[in-house]
This record gives sequence, C-alpha cells and structure tokens, in this order.
Amino acid sequence: MAIERTLSIIKPDATRRNLTGKIVAKFEEAGLRVVASKRIHLTAAQAGAFYAEHSERGFYGELCDFMASEPVVVQVLEGEGAIAKNREVMGATDPAQAADGTVRKDFALSKGENSVHGSDSAESAAREIAFYFSGLELVG
Repeated sequence: MAIERTLSIIKPDATRRNLTGKIVAKFEEAGLRVVASKRIHLTAAQAGAFYAEHSERGFYGELCDFMASEPVVVQVLEGEGAIAKNREVMGATDPAQAADGTVRKDFALSKGENSVHGSDSAESAAREIAFYFSGLELVG
C-alpha cells in the first residue's frame, strides 16, 4: 500500500470539549503521523468555500454555521493507505452506527456534531490539503 496524505479536521464540538489530544492519539495509535497541524477559527464564508460541493444540500447552511461556530484543528495525516485508515479510525458519520473504539463512537454528539472530518478520496485529499496548507507547512 502506498504512503498517502489526507486532511483531517477536528470539529468545533470536539475542540470545545478539549478532545484534540485524545483524537490525535487515536490517529497516531493507528499508524498515522501528523505532518501539519494548526488551530484556526473559520469564518462562515471560509467554511462555505471549503464545503462548496454540498451547497445544494439542505444541511449546507447549518454545516457552515457549525464549522464557523468555534475553532477547529486542521491537520494532514500521513501513512500507508492514510485516506482509508483515517476514515476507519473516524467511524461512520452517524455515531450510533460507528464501530466501538472509533472517534465518532467515542466522542461525537450527533450525526451533525460528529467531531471529525476526513477526506474521502485522493482527489479530495489533494484539494482539501491545499485549501488549508501551503507546501512549506507540510513537514514529513
């Protein structure tokens, strides 16, 4: 399996509850390495630009407002099969459906406040990483 990079976001519901370290530990324990990380507070416009692909969906406005409500931690994770591994560690979007031990099963408050975001493909990972980080910020 190839070494990949993927974007991970620790969302406002998790940063508000001071869970950043616990969530990062789960990724690291799964063999992923943090190669870039920063805590930021998105504006609604920035959140809207990031989630533009969902602009026609009913949850778009609520998602943008939520993502701009409090700080988030954006990070780039690296490892073998990082995209799939990150998604496995995150668990299903709905925490009620997530496997035991996953981030969402352990920490999510609801399907909407599900603590983390992760890229779903190599194409999304490249686009999402470039949205938040310059090449100089990626330290492997």
